[in-house]
Amino acid sequence: MDETMSDEDVEKTQETANHVNHIENAKRLKTDNCNFNENSTDSACTSKDTTSQNNTEEDTNANAAEEQETPSNNTSPIISGFPRRFNSSTRNYRRIIVDDESTRSSENGSGDELRSLPSIHQFNSQRTDSERDGASNISDLDSLSTVIEDTDSDESDGEEPAVLKKEKPKHNWFIIPEIINRQMGSTIRKQNPVLFQQRSYGSLHCVQRLKLMKKLEQHEGCVNSLNFHPNGDLLASGSDDLKCVIWDWKRGVPLLSFDTKHRGNVFQSKFLPLSGDLHLVTSARDGQVRLAQVSTQDGLRSSRKLGSHRGPCHKLAILPDQPHIVLSCGEDGLVLSHDVRNSKPERVVSVKSDVREVALYSVNSHPLKSHEFCVGGRDHIVRTYDQRKCSENCPPLNTYYAKKVEKSDSYLSVHVTCAIYNYNGSEILASYNDDDIYIFDTNGEPGTFAHQYQGHRNGATIKGVNYFGPKSEFILSGSDCGNVFFWEKNTEAIVNFMLADDNGVVNVLEPHPSLPFLCTSGLDWDVKLWVPSRDDDPPMTGIADAIKSNSKARASWSSSTDINESQMLWMLWRHLRNSNRQRAAASGAEDFIQFVNNSSNSVNNSSSSSPSSSRSGSGDSSIDSDPDSPPGCTTS
Repeated sequence: MDETMSDEDVEKTQETANHVNHIENAKRLKTDNCNFNENSTDSACTSKDTTSQNNTEEDTNANAAEEQETPSNNTSPIISGFPRRFNSSTRNYRRIIVDDESTRSSENGSGDELRSLPSIHQFNSQRTDSERDGASNISDLDSLSTVIEDTDSDESDGEEPAVLKKEKPKHNWFIIPEIINRQMGSTIRKQNPVLFQQRSYGSLHCVQRLKLMKKLEQHEGCVNSLNFHPNGDLLASGSDDLKCVIWDWKRGVPLLSFDTKHRGNVFQSKFLPLSGDLHLVTSARDGQVRLAQVSTQDGLRSSRKLGSHRGPCHKLAILPDQPHIVLSCGEDGLVLSHDVRNSKPERVVSVKSDVREVALYSVNSHPLKSHEFCVGGRDHIVRTYDQRKCSENCPPLNTYYAKKVEKSDSYLSVHVTCAIYNYNGSEILASYNDDDIYIFDTNGEPGTFAHQYQGHRNGATIKGVNYFGPKSEFILSGSDCGNVFFWEKNTEAIVNFMLADDNGVVNVLEPHPSLPFLCTSGLDWDVKLWVPSRDDDPPMTGIADAIKSNSKARASWSSSTDINESQMLWMLWRHLRNSNRQRAAASGAEDFIQFVNNSSNSVNNSSSSSPSSSRSGSGDSSIDSDPDSPPGCTTS
């Protein structure tokens, strides 16, 4: 029995000695290979680890039992007793932890701290393969955090713009329940019933289903103005070809095209809600405001001038409860009131900033208070006035602007291209040149704004901005990139994005008064009609690239020494090039050569007739000195 026990002891002792030697050799070889040459970090260590991993589970359990009886000052068998998985991303990180634990155990004289090592292995085993493969060799814990931060910064360089990260609104209109409620005669909001048609018009569903239905082609120049008849049956468009076209937009056919008698680009054409024949009031680059009485059967019956500005007249406003009165604003800084029953206009107010006149680009009347209107022009302030209290140089009723625009370094070049009221007059929507779109609360303090909409670019032309929906649920604007942007009003998120101009700039957006339809126009010589006919949500392909491109273009324009001259030359060149291409396709070679020669002379004559020449508000507008200059798209 003693011999048997002694043989077993001998075998056990020999096994333990062999195992300890094997472990010591493995650790020594691994340490030497890892520290000898940094270029051979993986091969030697991996080979030794593979050898240790070939042990059976029984040997591992036996080794663990033996290591628990090993004195605390001998940490090598304990460390090497755990099964290890080394790779280039985690090896050094785990080694540093082990060395720190070993040092503390030697100082405290106990190996209890090493019991936390399995959690380290568990942590590394839970890491994803991409994290292990993508990390680099780490020399200390601080460098680990640095590497992680650098990885995040690299990803942030290619991430999507901040405006695309805004929370998207949820759908609140579903056709089946709405139809059932309509058939039953019930309403969701009993205290404030909303018609089925209006709820559909203001739904996210219709906005995201908008699709190009047809193109209305009749003009021979850029289309600068669109306006639906109050009953929604007809559409009027004004163009650089000095003509106005009345459309049956449902069939996509022009009913009437007539000469407006203007001598410059037609900027605005609006229906007057008068009985009898159709009455259209137009304004143009020549500063005139004219009234045309037409019939779809007999054509133009009469045309006369209501009044005139000393500079280009960009916008008109129709008073809701006084259909025979029209407000006009011009680059001479004046707001005029035209009564179609009188022969001369009435001067309402002269808008000034300090001592200089402000060239005006926009005027809009309050939807519920016909005596109140807002104007915007070549400065950063939107002003409201009361016609009952207006005089030659009266102060505005209220002023609205964003402090961030006022304090910008290039704020003198930032101005308002369009300002309109919402459906009930509680808000004013303003679009800034080379800046964002803002909503101002009419009861808010100056310098504050309620919402800000980003992503588009308004730099090349005097662009409009508009609401979409019966309750002004959405914001829409064109852009220099040729796209139309839709934002949800409250969340400020982009909910639709669609290409609407082949030549690159969308200027005008006109929603239908009662249906979820939209008409757009720009540098193209046609009018595009959009209806909610898509089968699925819009893909919005390329929106991130378009937003980044708009942001870079805005920065490049703002760094220009003379932004207005640069924009003017760019727009004239684009317009001339596109005109030449379209005329070349329809004319012979000899006629085309003659047209190019004439167009070259036209560019030289038109370069002095930019709206920027009258921004000081003086009456010496170049358009008056050269009324026969060729039409061209107006720059801001």
